[in-house]
Amino acid sequence: MNEIMAIGVGIGAGLAVLAGAAILSWYVFKPKTVPTYGPVSSQIAILFRNGIVVDSTESAADILDRTFLNGVSWAEIKEDLSEQFPDLPDALPNETKTYFTEADGETTLTLTQQNDSVRLEIKSQPLSPEQAFEFRRKESRNQRLEAAIETSPNPIWEMDQKGAVIWHNPAYAKICKDTGNTVGRDCPFELAPPTTNSPRSSRVSLPCDDGSRRWYEVSSQPYNFGWMHFACSIDNLVEAEMAQRNFVQTLTKTFAHLPIGLAVFDRERRLVLFNPALVDLTHLPVDFLSSKPNLLSFFDHMRENRMMPEPKNYSSWKEKLTNVVSAAREDRYCETWTLPSGLTYKITGRPHPDGAVAFLIEDISAEISLTRRFRSELELTQSVIDCFSDSVAVFSRLGVLTFSNSAYRKQWKCDPDSAFAEITIVDATKDWQAACEPSPIWSELREFVLTLRDRSAWTAQLALTTGEAVQCHIEPVAAGATMVKFTIEERALIKESQSEIVNS
Repeated sequence: MNEIMAIGVGIGAGLAVLAGAAILSWYVFKPKTVPTYGPVSSQIAILFRNGIVVDSTESAADILDRTFLNGVSWAEIKEDLSEQFPDLPDALPNETKTYFTEADGETTLTLTQQNDSVRLEIKSQPLSPEQAFEFRRKESRNQRLEAAIETSPNPIWEMDQKGAVIWHNPAYAKICKDTGNTVGRDCPFELAPPTTNSPRSSRVSLPCDDGSRRWYEVSSQPYNFGWMHFACSIDNLVEAEMAQRNFVQTLTKTFAHLPIGLAVFDRERRLVLFNPALVDLTHLPVDFLSSKPNLLSFFDHMRENRMMPEPKNYSSWKEKLTNVVSAAREDRYCETWTLPSGLTYKITGRPHPDGAVAFLIEDISAEISLTRRFRSELELTQSVIDCFSDSVAVFSRLGVLTFSNSAYRKQWKCDPDSAFAEITIVDATKDWQAACEPSPIWSELREFVLTLRDRSAWTAQLALTTGEAVQCHIEPVAAGATMVKFTIEERALIKESQSEIVNS
């Protein structure tokens, strides 16, 4: 009996092991299901009643990026779908209408009247395995692009051919809010209607609540059936331009009162700035100067007006002008022009930043005339003094020999014009002392010439080593100078005797 029970227990255990192995084998080698792409099971549908959403599928809320749709108006749904379906009507239709996307003709939106309700349904062809793979491959890149657009500080928006805004990024919405504009199909940027289908750039401004204006540079690119616009803030650039304009106006007002003519040429050698004195000095028409002539044309007109020396060889004039510009850029150009009219102009070239060159034209006719008159008077005075037989020397208040006649140079064998250094009263008294007998007047004479107090003329008798008697007359003259005159006594006696004969 015990043996029969043992055999039965063994058979039962074996059958249990076989059953467990069979179950395990079936679980391990059970075929895995492979996902396939077919029609989407969940529908994209929204139900409206009186223009308000009363029911919707879960996928409809997902594609519109909303938690729920109940209570949302048709206007809001239309705005969310206008990017893909720009032709949606402002009001729900009373009949069945089908709309297609601009991207492809396979995705449709159908509005169907159902009793007192309107059903919106979106259908599209299912993705093939190839399309699904391509979608996932580009998904990461698209996410980065979307993040770049969403976080961009510059406004970006798209407009259709009618000028309505059909898409925008958050920066655009922020600009609308900051400037008091409503985010909608109307654009706050006042852009001129495009005349051609080519990229263009516009500078526009938006008023702010505080009365100021924001300036933007808007780049417009044709895109699909509309335009894509990119705005970049240029407030700093506009402020810099205004500051530069104000600075130029200030300079212009300042230069307007200068008697010196100013002509500034840019790096392209175009006249960009001039003052009224230039018109008066060159006699060039204002309309010609305002037309921004080049450097060659400017000097050609001056030559035609005889306001510059006539070049001896006009064929080399351009080459000379090139040298003039090069010298002006190196700050080493300065010439004096003597005009046929008798006027004298001083022309100076100065380098300016960014390759510009400025020419200063100054009328120095009065200065030259005064210099010539002064020189003529000096020559006349010199010729008159040279006629005197007495030797005369004039020393400045600093004791420097500034004037002497021919008799002085001959008597004392001194030529101040050919001397390497200035001749002082100390040098002169040494020469005089060497040619005369000892006398105590030399230190007194030096002190008299260099003193700054009030002085009186005085006379001293000297004797030359040759035996001649000399009368030295010292007299203060203008500007603190001192005149020293030497007269030989024999000549003085002859003159006295001649005057006595005449009187008798």
